[in-house]
Amino acid sequence: MSTTAVPRPRRAPGGAGRPLWVSVEGVNGVGKTTAVRAVAAALGPRCLRLEELTDQRADSLPGQVIAALAATGDVCLRTGHPVAETLALLALKFRESERLAAARPDGVEIVLEDRGVDSVAVCQAAILHAEHPATPALAIAERILATARRWRPMPDATVLLVGDGDVCTARFSERIGRAVPPDAQAVIEHTGRLYRQLAAAVPARYTVLDVSGHSPEETAQAVEDAVRAAEAGREAARVA
Repeated sequence: MSTTAVPRPRRAPGGAGRPLWVSVEGVNGVGKTTAVRAVAAALGPRCLRLEELTDQRADSLPGQVIAALAATGDVCLRTGHPVAETLALLALKFRESERLAAARPDGVEIVLEDRGVDSVAVCQAAILHAEHPATPALAIAERILATARRWRPMPDATVLLVGDGDVCTARFSERIGRAVPPDAQAVIEHTGRLYRQLAAAVPARYTVLDVSGHSPEETAQAVEDAVRAAEAGREAARVA
């Protein structure tokens, strides 16, 4: 009996020349995107910033997919087809990694990702768990991440920002120009708990920063310190 080899997607090259990939995660309104932009500016051209999927240009493929998922007006991108939504979001993250692997930009030492596959895993796990309560949400998140690992590398380091829930909700409401509906708020709160559970399960990859009461500048500095620490740690491991 013969078997057919299934082609695998392009993956970022390994070895010393591969950029350090750092994802920054957190619930809506925690200050993640502002911090990522500030850190990328501080690190300069050696840092490549990957925008959050929901912030990409409307005329880009990711922007068009996100627009389709947001067509109902739901802040959690729910269209009533959670499995299809999960696969669509994962596909966009796979595409992002493949495009970077193919381009191999010169001089880039750090890739700073504003929400990565961890966000897809926890957000969609919270949504899917609501429809399938018999399956633990963390198990769903881990299954989504297991799928992701087959198609793209995991981040070398992940910075998780946590903060005051009421403050985060107020910031998010201000950004979208309306109150967050109770059902969406429940998903966001569940997402926050799942982030913490993943961080506890993979402490070697996660750095958890409590930014409650921090100014945007203080949050950005804390993220920058975490990124530089991850970079120093990888360099120390190379020479050990």
